[in-house]
Amino acid sequence: MFAKLKEYGRASLSIGIFLANTTLAGFPVTLLVLARLLPLRFWQRRCSQALTRVAETWITINNINLSLLQPTRFRVEGAEELRTDGRYLLLANHQSAMDIPLLQRALTRRIPLLRFFIKQQLIWVPVLGLAWWALGFPFMKRSSRAQRARRPELRGADLRAARQACERLACGPLTMMNFVEGTRFTMAKHARSGSPYRHLLAPRAGGAAVVVAALGEQLDAVLDVTLHYPAGVPSLLDLFCGRVPEALVKIHARPAPDPALAQAYLDDPERREPFVAWLGELWAVKDDELAELVGDLEGRELMPRAA
Repeated sequence: MFAKLKEYGRASLSIGIFLANTTLAGFPVTLLVLARLLPLRFWQRRCSQALTRVAETWITINNINLSLLQPTRFRVEGAEELRTDGRYLLLANHQSAMDIPLLQRALTRRIPLLRFFIKQQLIWVPVLGLAWWALGFPFMKRSSRAQRARRPELRGADLRAARQACERLACGPLTMMNFVEGTRFTMAKHARSGSPYRHLLAPRAGGAAVVVAALGEQLDAVLDVTLHYPAGVPSLLDLFCGRVPEALVKIHARPAPDPALAQAYLDDPERREPFVAWLGELWAVKDDELAELVGDLEGRELMPRAA
């Protein structure tokens, strides 16, 4: 009983600090968004840079909160050669709502601010929605099959919006993150999907193709990131309660694929295979890495290699 009270007390304090930090960040975010309405390009650029600094400060305070109040041991491997002035596409496996806080904990101030694809509905989240919009995060407005049948112009609308966001941000340092599995991994989803991988869902190539095509030769590397929780996949509540003993982030900087392959994927359904094969090979290596981490070596050759 005492242990439970201690856990929930830690969680209440940690969540309270997070909410206070977010509320306080809302004031400079709102002022900078209003200031950026002045139609002067150099002024707008300065406001955007200030917004990035506010976001990084908000993340840093959250990281301090986690370091002081949570017993989690955060292990980061492969971050030595990363640069804050680079342009990266970050591809990671997705297991938990803790994944983004973990990535922010591992990579803030080591690479440019993480930006990622967000559901359109999340723009209404207090403070954070305004910040995501102001910082140029691509918002995805998913349409149903029936809606696309009635309105053919909706086909590919999300990818077009994502490409426009990447092109707007391409003039400076940039990290665009994509959970290419499209959803969090669970064994039930894995069984339903028929994934050829043992520890991953099959990747979806569209978002990655948009970033590679939009940034072209400006893309410095693809950051292939493997997230692993040795004691089991946690929830955010587990994190705040101090129930996550260890979290691992393994980073591999890989050469970016030829932008022509990504453009071919976007332009012609008949020419998608080379880019899909590149992503499939990367995912097969990640599956091997996860198999080693969990000691599941018999699952290492489930995915056939691309020719």
